[in-house]
Order: sequence, then C-alpha cells, then structure tokens
Amino acid sequence: MSKVISQRVEQLRQWLANNQLDALLIPHEDEYLGEYLPEHNERLHWATGFTGSAGVAVITADKAAMFVDGRYTVQVTKQVPAEQFEYRHLHNEPAVNWLLESLAPGSKVAIDPRLHSNSWFNTASETVSGSLELVSIAENPIDTLWSDRPAPKLNAARLMGIDFVGQSSSDKRTIIAKQLTDQSAKAALLTQLDSVCWLLNVRGSDIPRLPVMLSHAIIYSDASVDFFVDADRLPAEFESHVGSNVRIQSPSALERCLQALNGQSVLVDSSTSNAWASQVLTAANAHIIEASDPCDIIKAQKNDTEIAGMKACHIRDGVAMTKFLSWLDAEIAAGRLHDEAVLSDKLLSFRQLDDTLADLSFDTISAAAANAAMCHYNHINQQVPGKLEMNNLYLVDSGGQYPDGTTDITRTIAVGTPTDELKEQFTLVLKGHIALALARFPKGTCGHQLDMLARQFLWAKGFDFDHSTGHGVGHFLNVHEGPQSIGKKVNTVALLPGMVLSNEPGYYRADAFGIRIENLELVVEVETGGDFSVLGFESLTRTSIDKRLVNTNMLTRPELAWLNSYHQKVWDDISPLVSGDELEWLRSTTSELSYD
Repeated sequence: MSKVISQRVEQLRQWLANNQLDALLIPHEDEYLGEYLPEHNERLHWATGFTGSAGVAVITADKAAMFVDGRYTVQVTKQVPAEQFEYRHLHNEPAVNWLLESLAPGSKVAIDPRLHSNSWFNTASETVSGSLELVSIAENPIDTLWSDRPAPKLNAARLMGIDFVGQSSSDKRTIIAKQLTDQSAKAALLTQLDSVCWLLNVRGSDIPRLPVMLSHAIIYSDASVDFFVDADRLPAEFESHVGSNVRIQSPSALERCLQALNGQSVLVDSSTSNAWASQVLTAANAHIIEASDPCDIIKAQKNDTEIAGMKACHIRDGVAMTKFLSWLDAEIAAGRLHDEAVLSDKLLSFRQLDDTLADLSFDTISAAAANAAMCHYNHINQQVPGKLEMNNLYLVDSGGQYPDGTTDITRTIAVGTPTDELKEQFTLVLKGHIALALARFPKGTCGHQLDMLARQFLWAKGFDFDHSTGHGVGHFLNVHEGPQSIGKKVNTVALLPGMVLSNEPGYYRADAFGIRIENLELVVEVETGGDFSVLGFESLTRTSIDKRLVNTNMLTRPELAWLNSYHQKVWDDISPLVSGDELEWLRSTTSELSYD
C-alpha cells in the first residue's frame, strides 16, 4: 500500500506543477460536509490510506503532512506511510499554519471549495492574507486521477410516518418559515443531510451507518421548499407525505436556484455549508445572513413521540447487548478467546434478531487489550484482528439505527482477573460518568460548563482523555448530532429538555489498554422546589456496567447508590425479555453492590 500511496502523491505533485500551484489541501469531507462519507467520496483515503473520520492532508512539491486529532494519533502511524507524510496534530498545529511555515511567500494553495466550510475558508483566507493565496479549483484532481472510483450508491427514500416522528413536514416547514421571516430572510440553504431529511420526514441509505439521502434543500419564507434529489428515488406517495409546495429539482439545478436568489437575503450556516455555495450566492449579489442552520435546535429537542421511540429502542438494544455480553463471558470462561472480528460479528447477529434494525449507527469498535487505546479503532483496517487477552480488557463501542431511534453504547469488559491498576483506572472513569449523570444545572447551561465533572477524578490523579465527553445524538439520524455537545471546547448552545447526548469519559494507555463507559442521556426538567428551573439527565441506555472492574471502596455513597439504582433499571426493563442463562447472567451483573 505504501508504494501505491507514493505513486498517488507523485501524481498529485505533477498536477500541481502542471497548474502552477504549490500545494493541495485534502480534507476528509465531501460537498455535504458530514462526518460520514459515501465510499465514492473518500478522497483522503485514496490519497493517504487513512480511514479515520477526521483528518486533513497537505501535499506540496517536496513535502507532505497528515493532520489528525487525538483519536487517531496511533492509527495514523499504521495507515499513512511515514516515508511520504509527516504526522501532525489537527488542532495543535492546523494545516494552514503548517503551510505558512513550509511555503515561500506568494505560494498558491489549491482548495476544492466544495470540500471546505465557508467559515473555514474565510478564517483561512484571513490567516494567510499577504503570505499565501488560496486558489479555488473548479475540478478536484483526485476525481480525475481516481481511475477505479466506486459509483455512487443512491437508494430510494424511506418515508417516516407521524407515529415515528411526531410532527408533519408541513408543520416543521411552517415553523422554519416563521424563523426566516423574523430574520428578514427570503430563504435558507440547507446542506446538512440530517436537516434535510428531518425537515421532509424522509430517511435514506446512501451512506452506510447514516440513514440519510445525499441531497440539498432550499426552504423559503413562504414555507415552500426546493428539494434537490433525483425524482426517481422518491416513492409515489411522497407528495401526499410532505404536503404541497415541495418542488423536486435535479441535483444539478442547485447552482441555478442559488443564482436565482439574486438580490435576496439568504440564511447560510457557514460552519456547515461549503464555500462554493457562498461563492455562488455572492456572485449573484445575494445578501448572505450568517446564522445557524434553522433546523438544528428544533431537531435536537426530541418531541414526545421521538423520546418514547428513543426509550423503546434502547430497551431492545439493551436486550441485544445482554445476549452478547452473557455469551462473551461464557466463551471467556470456557477458554475461547475470540478475535475482534468474531466478536463484532457476533454482536451484530444479536442486534439483527430485532427485525426493526435498519443499520448500525457506526462501525463497531471492537478492541481487545492494547487496541482499545486507539479511541476510534477499527479491526477491519488491520491485517489481522486482535484477540482477547487474559487479565486485560475488551472495549466495545457500538450502536444501532432503528426507525424509532438511534443508540450508542460503550462497555469495557474484564477478560479474566483485572489487576488493581485496571480497577482503579476504570473506577476513576466510572466516577466521572456518574458525576455527569447526576449533574443538576440551571437553564442556559452549556455543555462545556459540565465537562470537568467527568474529568475531575482523572485530573486529580494526573490523567485525562483526548476526546469530548459527549456528543448529541439524532432520532434515526446522525449518531453525532449537533449543535449540542459536552467537551473542553467552548460550545455556546445551551442544553435544552429533549436533547440527547452521550456521556462517555474514558482513559487510554498506549500499547496497554483502553477504558470507556458510555450511556446516552436525555436532558429533562427536574423538580427541586427551589427558586429556579433545574435541568438534569435521564439515562436511556439499558446495559449493565461491569462490576468486576469497580473498586467499590473508591465510590462515595451517592455514587454507589447511583450504580445500584441504574442496575435496578436495567434489570426491570431487560429481565422480562431474556431467559435461561442470559437471565441468570443479567441477575448477577445487576445485583446490588456493597462496600467490602
């Protein structure tokens, strides 16, 4: 593979020379700027061999660098050849800064404006102003050089009834249209795939693990919509499903419709919309109103129907997890130490017993021993999957896409007898998880204000984890949904009732082990009898936490009470749905824990 990557880098360098350019930026993005890319848009993988979900490559005439965040610092060294690329941290040393240090003043840097957000483009242009020139290219060289590029897999739409989504598309469009009128906007450009699908109550399967359709939309202040998608992908009932004033346009008509907004005020979310769209609108003399995607907050606040669905699918998902974990313990006890691929496939087989399962919500992270130290490890990318090791850990991070909701759960499992050190590290992570689960906070609180609750016990011992503590989760949509999040990075979006976020602190020791405990949490109002309204979290996930890894004496009484209460909920909801050995396993793993 290293030889192939070397040849591709040289091809791109030749393209730079032919076009009198000095560097090319290759982000892990396509024109939709989503986290997950369809196979035919994996340009970064073609150029570097990297399979992670976040990264940027830069190629110049004589140098190249690969930028990744803390999730991929180990993975990048195994996939991207060091003979061709330097390894850099995506946030500590951004690619633009590297270019400023690596290129001579006046150098020209090629970018594909469809693959960069407009906010990035504006910031980058300001950063390099007077030193480098960003050149927007009309055609991406990788698209020309990629001779065996897969064909797009565009599938038929799935219509979502009110019994699943709780609100008609007409009602949603009316709410969004009022927002546009209040902001004096004629229209809003919707580029986030989950926003388009949420607004029109459709789902798709164009991208593995993400139930969306590759499409764009423009919604107008009269509540009408231009929906840019091939008409033959829509069932005959689509018109009656969405109601009147939804016009089907060819995807190629997007540029024309943007140009038709000449002189109009158009709402654009520059953080999620690509630079190309803003360039087209600017050339058409449209007035761009910089604002957040108008669907974001409403989509994030699940309605009563969506909440009920999320709770129901988490119970069914908990049954699958219980079947898997009870089987796993039995296999380990019998001395059968399977590899990560076998374990991943077995978990999938248990989820598939539920015929409502539409897909997984992401590729399962099945990581044994030292492989678990790579936060977003994928055994598929290894020549040989790792195997379980006695007296170490197994980490499995997985989830399902169901018509009534989306799940995401991580459990760290003891394989054999855990050492005192493993139990201490696990318990520090658990204490942080519990602290966040028990959090009570006033309305207006943002996720970054809660982040240290999950890190405090690790920090006290000189440990930390290099990823966010929590991300938003969609309803049969993106498992990583914005705009809400919990992390060190400042996020000014206040947490609101109905939002769903993950709670997933962890700890990772390179070449040794990895620990993460993840539940999904619903933001709810909490009765206190105090002077102001208080919010808190309700755990949706229903799978036991491995008590064998808990040092009980490190837990306070409230922490121990939370763990026992949580396990009681798991027992109450899952026990009626399992039997035999699985029921006995569940009884044992959810039984009350007490101090030594």
